[in-house]
Amino acid sequence: MSIRTIKTLCLFCGSSDGYSKSYKDGALNLAKTMIERNISLVYGGGGKGLMGTVSKAVYGKVPNVIGIIPEKLYESVRYLDHYEDDLVIVKDMHERKAEMYARSDAFVAMPGGVGTVEEFMEAYTWLHLGYHNKPIGLINIDGYFDHLLLFLNHCVDQGFLREEFFKALCVAPDSDRLLDMLEHVSLALPSKFH
Repeated sequence: MSIRTIKTLCLFCGSSDGYSKSYKDGALNLAKTMIERNISLVYGGGGKGLMGTVSKAVYGKVPNVIGIIPEKLYESVRYLDHYEDDLVIVKDMHERKAEMYARSDAFVAMPGGVGTVEEFMEAYTWLHLGYHNKPIGLINIDGYFDHLLLFLNHCVDQGFLREEFFKALCVAPDSDRLLDMLEHVSLALPSKFH
């Protein structure tokens, strides 16, 4: 099995910290792992919450930090401190996601709300449909994504998700293990969704 080189990681995560200290600790651990592996960051461009924690921690310590934010959201955060080498302001959420996907070698979700899950699920869907062939994973801090994984497994059981696509999703409780998995996962998936 060949090892994939991940130079740029797209991160989906919360614009708040959540209630558990474990989430922020996990964000700092991801930043540490990215610095150690010299991996650039692409993220949603917000300076708050887990997004802000990761971007601030890696800023100036990895080759690039790229924030991609829609005009409407930028208006509400433009006076905050930003930690990007490049802040790309786009028209809307659709353009934001297309830019994030185009600029990344792999996708990772950490704890977050419905926006995080929506962005992750779209990237996962695009893998199924053959729009990209990039690894995707979840940092499942304290079992945060357990219910989502149960649902996806239920989709497999009910014939709505093929097992090979479910197995292509990398899941680990911490960033070190997850990045190792993303580098080694086989994405020899069918070219068409049936």
